[in-house]
Formats: sequence, structure tokens, C-alpha cells
Amino acid sequence: MKPATKYIHAGANPDPSTGAIMTPIYQTSTYVQEAPAVNKGYEYARSQNPTRKALEDAYAVIENAQFALAFSSGVAATDAVIKLLAPGDEVICGNDLYGGSYRLFTKVFERFGIRFIYVDTTHAENVQHAVTAQTKLIWIETPTNPLMNITDIVAVAAIAKAGNILLAVDNTFASPALQNPLDLGADIVMHSATKYLGGHSDVIQGALMMNDAGLREKLYFIQKSCGAVPGPMDCFLVLRGIKTLGIRMKAHCENGRIIANWLRNHPKVGKVYWPGFEDHAGYAVAKKQMRDFGGMISFELKDNSVEEAKRVLSSTHLFSLAESLGGVESLINHPATMTHASIPREERIKNGLSDSLIRLSVGIEDAEDLIQDLEKAIG
Repeated sequence: MKPATKYIHAGANPDPSTGAIMTPIYQTSTYVQEAPAVNKGYEYARSQNPTRKALEDAYAVIENAQFALAFSSGVAATDAVIKLLAPGDEVICGNDLYGGSYRLFTKVFERFGIRFIYVDTTHAENVQHAVTAQTKLIWIETPTNPLMNITDIVAVAAIAKAGNILLAVDNTFASPALQNPLDLGADIVMHSATKYLGGHSDVIQGALMMNDAGLREKLYFIQKSCGAVPGPMDCFLVLRGIKTLGIRMKAHCENGRIIANWLRNHPKVGKVYWPGFEDHAGYAVAKKQMRDFGGMISFELKDNSVEEAKRVLSSTHLFSLAESLGGVESLINHPATMTHASIPREERIKNGLSDSLIRLSVGIEDAEDLIQDLEKAIG
């Protein structure tokens, strides 16, 4: 089945009681049982919900997975993965990653004796050199947030398999429409479904996809026991969003390509971070493991002052100044004070994230209108 068809039909079965083509919103906290421990497969809504099950079935289909679990946010999904570990375990992470993940790792889990080692995963040998007997998980983003670095998933998966290490890939920036990490050797795929999967900036949710049944049972136990589950209305919204994922991602990618090239040719713009440029360090790998290059772009001005960056950030109209990404509307963001503010400045600077970096989530509006908006803001 082709992806565009999968997105529309994944997890969608007519309601048996009414024939409703859309999955109903089962707004219930509990279920009546026929007798003690005799039920229709549902006991309590933290453990199971029919709307959530339909969404989890859809998640599995679109990411070419056997199993999937839905969580109340992307951070909650990440939290569940780290809870597979024990004190003394080590995690190898990319050194350019979402600030919320960094905050969770350093401020929460390091207190419980889990160690996180940050390396430049764009070179697989850096990952190999960081592996120790205590390494139990490798956590990567590709493309990374916000510097758009690319990691070779196949190469890192080979290292993980050789060391009996789990490999988890945050696939939020690419979405299943552009990249399927499980097909490339990953053990777990994480999505902030708030972003491209929901697609309309109206829901917070996370997802984990995997192929191993034992791993699914461990993660389901964590999901059920810790309770970070999405409500049925949120599940309905993401189910609806997934149906248009294919057509939305085509538009995001087309606009992203236009905006990235326009920025690169602007006399006041300095470096532009977008993996679709042939001279991007990760272009060859991105072309190999992705179907297109996405609508996420970061850039710096030639006047690389924080004041000038903030002036641009505050001067757009179609690009709304806001956190998040992946909605149909375009957003502009200042990572140093917004999405990545939880990372110490010295760490940000060391990893190449300057105080003046601007990040764009290019929406699906008319590209000419978006260019005019940026032109007026940049001046």
C-alpha cells in the first residue's frame, strides 16, 4: 500500500455499532464488566481506550512498525524510553538535540544515576568511541533540532546491534512521510505527535513505535503504570491529522525548498541550515535515508548580533513567533531563549547553536507570501 493511502486508512475501521466512518471519541473513564475479570478488552481508560487503540494502530502502520504506543506528549514518550534503564546505565546522545530532551536527561534522570554522554553523531566513529560496557541506549535526532545535522541511522544501528544496545530515533522533524528509522535498523522511533503528525497546532501528544514484542510489553507497562496517556479527544485529533500527512508534507517540503534557497541568496543572510543543499555535510546521507528534506530551516544573519536577530523575530506577520513546529501555519523561533533555553549557554555555543540563530517551521501557505513576509522583516 502506498504511503498516501496508508495515511488515510491507517487505524480506520467503521464503527461496528453505527457504521461511522470516523473513529468515535470514547469519552469514558471506565468500562462495565460482564463479571469480575470478564470484559470486552477494556477495563480502565488509563490502560486502554478504543480511540487510543485506533490511533496506536495507525501509528504502527505509518511508521512500518508492529507496535505503537501513544503518550500525553513527546517528552512523556521520551521519559518512558529512559525508564527502561537502571542506575549506572549510560546513554549516548547527539550533542544537538531538543532542549526539552536535554532538560529531562540532565535535570531529572541524572539524579537517578543514569549517565548521558553527548557526542557529534554525524560521525558514527564518535558513537563507537563512546560505547562502554554500561551503554544501554543510543538516542539520536536526525535531522537535529535546530542545526539540521544528519546522522546515518544504518551506521549507528550497526554499532548498537554489535553492542546489544537499544537505538532510539527522534523522528519528529522528518515525520514518517520522509523517513522510517525502523526500516534502517532502529529499535524505537519517537515522535512528538504535536508536530507534523497532528499537523494543526491543536493537540499535545507523543508516540513510540517498535517491532519487538518484548520491548512493547515493557513500554506498555511503563505507559500504564506511570499514566502519561493522551485523552480520547487528543487521539481523535491526531487520527484526523494523520489522514492529511502525505499531502501536507509535500507542501512543507516544497515551501521549505523555496524558502531555503531564497534565504541563501539574500544579501543580509549568512549561513542557512537545511539538509537539502548539496554542500550540506549530511546531504548524501539525508538523500539516502530520507524521501525529501522537510520544511525545517535555521539561519543566521550576516549582522550576527542578537539585537538584529530579535528585531527580525519580532517583525514577521505570517511567521508567528512561537514555540513548536509542524503545523500548517509558519512559525519563527529563537532557540537560545525559547526551545533550547534549558541548555546552558556554553553548551549551546560549543555545539554551534549561536545566540542569534533563527529557526523556521515553514508552513503550507503560498510561498510568495512567506517570502514577502521574510523580506519585510529582514529588510
